[in-house]
Amino acid sequence: MDNREKILTSALDLFYARGYDAVGIQQIVDAAGLTKPTMYYYFGSKRGLLDALLGEQYEKLERCIDQAAVYNGDFPETLFLVAKAFFHFVSENRKVYSFMLALFYTGQENEGHKAVEPLISRYYRKITGLFEAAASKLGNMNGRQKQFALGFQGLLDMTFLRVRSQTPEHEAIVLDEMQIRGIVKQFMYGIYS
Repeated sequence: MDNREKILTSALDLFYARGYDAVGIQQIVDAAGLTKPTMYYYFGSKRGLLDALLGEQYEKLERCIDQAAVYNGDFPETLFLVAKAFFHFVSENRKVYSFMLALFYTGQENEGHKAVEPLISRYYRKITGLFEAAASKLGNMNGRQKQFALGFQGLLDMTFLRVRSQTPEHEAIVLDEMQIRGIVKQFMYGIYS
């Protein structure tokens, strides 16, 4: 692992455990076994480090979702593929996604919120695009595609948080295909009813 990766890994571990605002540069470089000038060389500042960490991790999530989020005329199946990709990502990146959510739910003036909000918004636009693509097939959307997208992502996030709270830190978060299909079916019932 190179020095840049050591810093990113140490920062994620500390930010996840203590929160972005509670961790200083010195703690990060100490955990990485490096010096402040090395951190500044790669990232420029604590915010630069946060932006790099979130950006690189978000790109992984985006790649997972982009591969799944292609509407092919079968909306429930498309949502299943998106949910499956989402749960695959969060099972392998538990700390990252937990940290992103924590930042998103901080105050809007918080530096961490400002860093993560554009990424969460970009992700939400992708999910909204699926609902817009299927709007003609699901007549009761009536212009509420954004609301349905928000509800779907909220269901995925709450499921993740619930399963995470019941799964020890050292164990993977696992949802099988039947469970994921059940989540999508529950959501679709709300659309069709």
